[in-house]
Amino acid sequence: MTNTRVVIVDDQDLVRNGLRLILAAEPDLDVVGEASDGQSGRKLVGMLDPDVVLMDVRMPGEDGITAIRQLAASGCRAQLLMLTTFDLDEYVYDALTAGAAGFLLKDMSATEIVDAVRQAARGSDALLAPALTRRLVERFARNRPRLATSEIRALASLTGRELDVLRLVARGLANHEIAAELYIGETTVKTHVSRVFAKLGLRDRVQAVIFAYESGVLTSP
Repeated sequence: MTNTRVVIVDDQDLVRNGLRLILAAEPDLDVVGEASDGQSGRKLVGMLDPDVVLMDVRMPGEDGITAIRQLAASGCRAQLLMLTTFDLDEYVYDALTAGAAGFLLKDMSATEIVDAVRQAARGSDALLAPALTRRLVERFARNRPRLATSEIRALASLTGRELDVLRLVARGLANHEIAAELYIGETTVKTHVSRVFAKLGLRDRVQAVIFAYESGVLTSP
């Protein structure tokens, strides 16, 4: 089994060094590159093809949101995780809509950071820091533009069961938790999740959270 390859992008030396020490201490994680701004980070990602990228939100020069948006648009396969100091930072909402897979707080414990990187690398069906993500999306989605006509039609195409699954995904539940909540098999849940994502044009569970709040399907966690 190959190790998870990580790139760290943050303009603060202290943050980069701390993250490198935390991750390098794990036998299954390799920090393969570091950068201090978004543009340099994007170039590193293009050269090194990492599995996970930890990207700071605010940096001089090219910021993390711009970098995430361009990486996501380019079809980058890495899981893109935002680093932030604040758990209710409106810039992080913009990063999630741009293509970030989730976000991490810089004051999380070493164990939490390592677990989050591993979870992202596995492509886990649970959101990273789900409670924080839901709080952030709930706060800022209310002030965003409403759905386009095509999105309204797509939402109307969901069956009742698919709508139930969307609500539970948006609450941060993993597939096995949704299965228990709805008294159905986990394989059936996976089928429903795939259909919901396909009908709504969603890439991942973070986008599902954002869509659920923006559409009014979910109004509180």
